[in-house]
Amino acid sequence: MESLFDAINIRDLLSAQDLSDRNSPLSAPDLRLLIDRVESHSLQIRSQVQSYLASHHDDFASLFSLCNDAVSQTIQVSDDLAGVMRMVSERPADVEVREVVEEMKTKSEELKVKRELLGLVGIIVKLNQRLDSVKEALKNGKFQFAAQWLKELKVALRIGDEDDREPLVYGLLRKEWSQCFEEIQEVLVKFMDKAVRFDGDLNQVEVKYHLEVHNLSGIQLQMVLEAMEVVGILEYGLAKVADLMIKYVIIPFLNRGQPLSFLEESNQDSAVLKIVPTPDSKLEYLDGELLYSGIVLFIKFIYRSICFENSAWIRCFGRLTWPRISELIISSFLSKVVPTDASKLPDFQKITKCTSDFETALKELMFISSDGKDNRLSNYAENVEVHFAFKKKTEILAKARNLLLECDFSIPQEYTRDGSIWKNDETSDLSSSHVVDLLFTSERCLVSKAAKQLMELIHQTLQDVCLSSTRVALEFYNAARDAILLYEVVVPVKLERQLGSFNQVAVLMHNDCLYLSQEILGFAFEYRADFPSSMKEHAVFADLAPRFQLLAEEILQRQVQLVIYNLKEVIDSADGFQNTHQMQQFESAKFSIDQVVFILQKVHIIWEPFLLPSTYRKSMCTVLESVFSRISRDILLLDDIAANETLQLQRLIDLMPEGLSSLFESLATGDLNLREFSAEFLEDLIPSLRKIRKLSELLDMPLKSITASWEDKELLSCGFTITEVEDFIKAIFADSPLRKDCLRRIQNTNF
Repeated sequence: MESLFDAINIRDLLSAQDLSDRNSPLSAPDLRLLIDRVESHSLQIRSQVQSYLASHHDDFASLFSLCNDAVSQTIQVSDDLAGVMRMVSERPADVEVREVVEEMKTKSEELKVKRELLGLVGIIVKLNQRLDSVKEALKNGKFQFAAQWLKELKVALRIGDEDDREPLVYGLLRKEWSQCFEEIQEVLVKFMDKAVRFDGDLNQVEVKYHLEVHNLSGIQLQMVLEAMEVVGILEYGLAKVADLMIKYVIIPFLNRGQPLSFLEESNQDSAVLKIVPTPDSKLEYLDGELLYSGIVLFIKFIYRSICFENSAWIRCFGRLTWPRISELIISSFLSKVVPTDASKLPDFQKITKCTSDFETALKELMFISSDGKDNRLSNYAENVEVHFAFKKKTEILAKARNLLLECDFSIPQEYTRDGSIWKNDETSDLSSSHVVDLLFTSERCLVSKAAKQLMELIHQTLQDVCLSSTRVALEFYNAARDAILLYEVVVPVKLERQLGSFNQVAVLMHNDCLYLSQEILGFAFEYRADFPSSMKEHAVFADLAPRFQLLAEEILQRQVQLVIYNLKEVIDSADGFQNTHQMQQFESAKFSIDQVVFILQKVHIIWEPFLLPSTYRKSMCTVLESVFSRISRDILLLDDIAANETLQLQRLIDLMPEGLSSLFESLATGDLNLREFSAEFLEDLIPSLRKIRKLSELLDMPLKSITASWEDKELLSCGFTITEVEDFIKAIFADSPLRKDCLRRIQNTNF
């Protein structure tokens, strides 16, 4: 059968051998032959198919029968499904099923609620029975059982965690519980009142171990405390006892002028603590050892007789009493033994050690916590020196501020009449409140009383630094720095108006800053070696010295510029020294010169007694240089000078050296190298003085002499420029062959 489905090979049916050759067409005979052979092959296939079907007839019959059965069953299933669909469409079954399920769910929920209600009723009954048991236990004095049951009922009734959705009966049960709680609390507190009795007349405390209240007797104190602890009212029950202990024991013990001690007596039924005077009435609480040992005895009595060596109970008692006990110790003892002098601070270390040992003993008794939170006394004792130092620092800064604010920065006249007295005579009576020696210049200068007193205060503070512990020394060190900086903050603001004008107050402040800067630089050499070792590397003052040096220089330069500005305005009024051959113009120029001389003399009077010789010389020369150079420039700028005008200008120039002779002499004062006063010396200090003097000579010199002076470099050495010389010649001499020749010679001069 498989051979029927084999492919027919056309090449086998045709006579042509190469069908792929397109140049070989099929002929008519070939086509007919092909048709005949195809038909023959088709008949052969049909015959084989019939033969195959005939040989497998039974198989095909079985297959067709099976297919017929499958079709019949499919039709039957389809009919059955159609019947079911008709039934469902007429009466839906899911509705009935849903109704049954919902009814079962409702019944189950009702059953669950009833079971829960039944359980709740059972719980309520048990809770009510337990409350009745608590009441019965209270009547019989079984406080431990009553307390334990109350504790359990508190959890069961959710005391403190109420819910509005709870049954009303829970509120009634809580009310019953509260009544039981108040009752047991009241009873236990009464027992505590009976247990601890205070006798103020006998100065004693009695603790009874076996108690009796109303119809209840033989109740042990320890059982009462255990019941209070279980119920959670231990702190409440001990509060009154703690208050009375403070009142009748601690306060008398601490506040009595005479030192006291404790005497303990005990037996099986009670314990007594008596407060008795010390055998030696001369003893005092000097170092705290006697005081602290007495309080430790008292705490041990509480620990044994009331708390029965229970750590939780003594800790509770400590929380109630320690804050007040520590405050009383601080107020009645520690605060009174705080040293008032830095030199006595090391002696306080013994008290600090006793205080620390005292708190350690209390920690061992578990009276205070061991985490350091209750170290009230140790913290106070250890910080006493810091508080003392902070207080002293505040006092130092307040004193420094008052010194600066109250000082008027004035100098008595006797200091300014003759500066050589106090500058050179160290034994002079004037060398007390205003005269100081500069450390690094070997000179003396006048300073304000505030600056000198401030430095004395700082020196005293630094001496205290050397005698103090590290923490106190650090505070004193900061106080010294802050006191120094106060001058920089307070004085410039206080003297703002004076610093804006020319006066001796500004010069005095310059001296203050100079003095402070040198003293500051000397601190390291004077005190650092005696500072506490931990401070030696960190304590510095050198950073402050440049600030005061700069401030001193700034103040001085401001004064110099103010003087120069005033002189400039006066010289401006001379109108450039023009037309001085006219009487009115000459008088105006002469008045300006007189004003210049007057201002310079005033500057001399103010500066010379106050400033150091070198500073005075430098500042005064700066001012004189400005004046002489300005006058020389104005005269040299004149473009036309008449013959008689040269004489007047020469007179004006010569007026100044005559009026400034004392000022010139003061420039050589104070320096051994400058004792020989001469014109050359002045001209070296003030180059413009040489120029203006030469200018006075030029006004009366012939043209050839002026030219020769230029060629000899004499004018150049006096500060004249070629332009100034040429303009000067053009202004004085009329145009002529001689002037042209001289100008040519000047221009051709090669230096």
